[in-house]
Amino acid sequence: MKQAPKISIVTPSFEQGEFIEDTIQSVLDQNYPDLEYIVIDGGSNDNSVNVIRKYEKYLSYWVSEKDRGQSHAINKGFSRATGDVFGWLNSDDRLEAGALDLVAKAADEYPDAGAFVGHGRKVDTSGNTTYYKKPDGLTFERFCGWMDGGNFMQPSCFFRRSTWEEAGPLDEDIHIAMDVDLWLKMVRKVDFQSIDTLLSSATDHKDAKTRAFRNRMYVDCALVVIRAGGEKYVRHTLDEMADRLTKYEQAYAKLSRHPFVRLTRPLLGKKYSLHNS
Repeated sequence: MKQAPKISIVTPSFEQGEFIEDTIQSVLDQNYPDLEYIVIDGGSNDNSVNVIRKYEKYLSYWVSEKDRGQSHAINKGFSRATGDVFGWLNSDDRLEAGALDLVAKAADEYPDAGAFVGHGRKVDTSGNTTYYKKPDGLTFERFCGWMDGGNFMQPSCFFRRSTWEEAGPLDEDIHIAMDVDLWLKMVRKVDFQSIDTLLSSATDHKDAKTRAFRNRMYVDCALVVIRAGGEKYVRHTLDEMADRLTKYEQAYAKLSRHPFVRLTRPLLGKKYSLHNS
């Protein structure tokens, strides 16, 4: 392989003091020869800043100040990035050992590809794997089917600087599915190349966006896919969600009419009533 490309990694963070040290260490432990590592903290009030300062001599740039959310933080980071290949790693995610070497190798072997995607997984706070995902069809059509189980995991995706310049920046009005929105833009401009190896792990904890805002994530995904012209690919998923909601409402209405519920409702008070009408 010729000289390794410069890789720029951006970590957006806010109130992730419990996890951010593992994230930073996973990047620095790559021992990648030409790494630019940028950390953008949103003005955390926990111990995040103390952790970042512990590693600041190894960082190309870091800041802790109020921002407009995760998408804005990532855009801020990439606006300072000077690498040939970009990627972002959230502050509760980790790179697997040797991940950046594999990305550099793929960038050299596939000069016509504009983005590179490896395997990804979720792990609980004890390190047990709770979910594992291999890239599944790196096409616009498959990306439009993101709501049906996802195509790949964001921390395992890297892209050339030129690809970001063509398709970026992130839409700062999107706070959950901003990555899907970006992939849909990128895949219409460049080829995605798979890397058949685990590149990253995401921590599966109660405050993770994909768990805490799961229903909102579906809405965000549907909106970005429809906006990209993929309405036909999400129509059936939205219909299924509407059918499930109708069944829940019917079951709720039936339960609220149950004699026991009617009897105990006055005792529970309005706050705990199943139905306030």
